[in-house]
Amino acid sequence: MNATTSPETTALAVAPRQSFDLSPRDFDEAWRMAEYLSDSDMVPKDFKGKPANCLVAIQWGGELGLKTMQAIQNIAVINGRPSLWGDVMLALVRASPLCEYVVETVTDQGATCKVKRRGEPEQSREFTAADATAAGLINKDGPWKQYRKRMLQMRARAWALRDVFTDVLKGLNMAAEAMDMPPEKFMGAADVVGAPPPPPAPAATYPAADFDKNLPAWAKAVGTNKKTRDELLAMVQTKGALTEDQLQRLDAAIEKAKPIDASTTGEVVMTYAQVAERLNKADDADKLAVAGILIATVADEAQRKELTELYDRRADELNPA
Repeated sequence: MNATTSPETTALAVAPRQSFDLSPRDFDEAWRMAEYLSDSDMVPKDFKGKPANCLVAIQWGGELGLKTMQAIQNIAVINGRPSLWGDVMLALVRASPLCEYVVETVTDQGATCKVKRRGEPEQSREFTAADATAAGLINKDGPWKQYRKRMLQMRARAWALRDVFTDVLKGLNMAAEAMDMPPEKFMGAADVVGAPPPPPAPAATYPAADFDKNLPAWAKAVGTNKKTRDELLAMVQTKGALTEDQLQRLDAAIEKAKPIDASTTGEVVMTYAQVAERLNKADDADKLAVAGILIATVADEAQRKELTELYDRRADELNPA
């Protein structure tokens, strides 16, 4: 039998390749994986002995679409923040269905990165040697002196890819760019600002003399809808709390000050407060008499009785025996 058609070789030919995936399926697996990786000698120094950093990198990798080992090797911690190395940033964008193309041009004088997102016009970003000089990078020790063209290329790439494919990169910065940023300076412990001091406690009760003096004006303001009862109380009780008796007197005065609707009769109707004000202001017998006529226009019988008593008192004051 031909070897190519023997049962043994046929079985070998079609046997599926065994696959092994370290991607965690839940938090417990992710944490165990992070501990294993942090003990390994094949992880970057930022992850060596730091399982928490490994766990964060695994999570970021999952959000970006990177497998566990890809995330550990391609996510860097710069100034305490996760960043992506330039090659994996380009790989993520090119793998996205949103990307039509990425074209880079590099010279000694600068680099340009042209990108095209599906359904949008082409965009271009450049980073020149003049830009690097202005940023204080061109003579910086390290990669800028040794691999200037490569660093110019990374800057142009970072700007283009981050601007056009922010959703693909989840807002992460490029590691090469983040390394050139100064670390955040510790400015000392923040001053602890406590809650603002409470307002001074009001007097135990509102002064009785002031209450009697202001009651007519308060009642008129609420009775004519210039203020609500709650607004009035909020204002008044900053000076002192009203007693139960004062609240009852206030409510009674407000009720008296309310106008009575006489639209159904067409007659002139005045409120208790309006007539009482005229009676109190009358400074001679003639004016008092005119005000007294208005008592009959008050609809409420009990109020008319009180106004009549007030009229009699004012008459005695203006015409003493």
